[in-house]
Amino acid sequence: MQIPRAPHRWNVAPARAVEIQRRLAGQIKTANLTGRPRLVAGADCAFIDPGDRIVACWVVWDLRTKTAVESAHVVRPVRFPYVPGLLSFREAPAIIAAARRLKCEPDVFMLDGQGLAHPRRMGLASHVGLFLDRPTLGCAKSLLCGEYREPKNTQGATSPLLDKGELIGRIVRTHEDCKPVFVSIGHRISLIDAVKVTLWCDGGFRIPQPTRLADQLVARLKSECVQK
Repeated sequence: MQIPRAPHRWNVAPARAVEIQRRLAGQIKTANLTGRPRLVAGADCAFIDPGDRIVACWVVWDLRTKTAVESAHVVRPVRFPYVPGLLSFREAPAIIAAARRLKCEPDVFMLDGQGLAHPRRMGLASHVGLFLDRPTLGCAKSLLCGEYREPKNTQGATSPLLDKGELIGRIVRTHEDCKPVFVSIGHRISLIDAVKVTLWCDGGFRIPQPTRLADQLVARLKSECVQK
């Protein structure tokens, strides 16, 4: 994939990183998908002990054939400390580098993290989506900010995620009798479409197939790195 260079440095002071998030938040776009996507790429990453390296990968899931058609990964040094709310400065450089290695052109990119459901409306999915300049959504396993009520215990049920009255995402029940996931806009997608993509990527588990398979791959890659 051809991806432009990031318009800012990643290795900056935390205060500068907050300023960058606030500036970029105004550039996030909401748009409807032009049709039902076929290829959905899911990303995940993991830190290698003692945390000075990160492995990031993408797995591309074909919605029509229900198969993984491509994967790509990188292992890179970590240049930014752990600071709550600034996760993208630790993870995004590796995730974007891995995306550059994809040969196909996915229709939608899904990240295991937040998009607009972030205190400064610039979570990992929005930050990465802005640089990919492609439809991107966040599908997180836990809450970062906002308030919500549990959706009904039926597959496909949703409820709004609100932060000070602003709709920042939706809580999505992917399967009965399992915890919901937290879906939000990353970039160039609508919240309705983000929820639809999440449900279309059902593989019989709580987590959508693209990010679930990425999680499995990154765990295997991390183990291989540790053993070397």
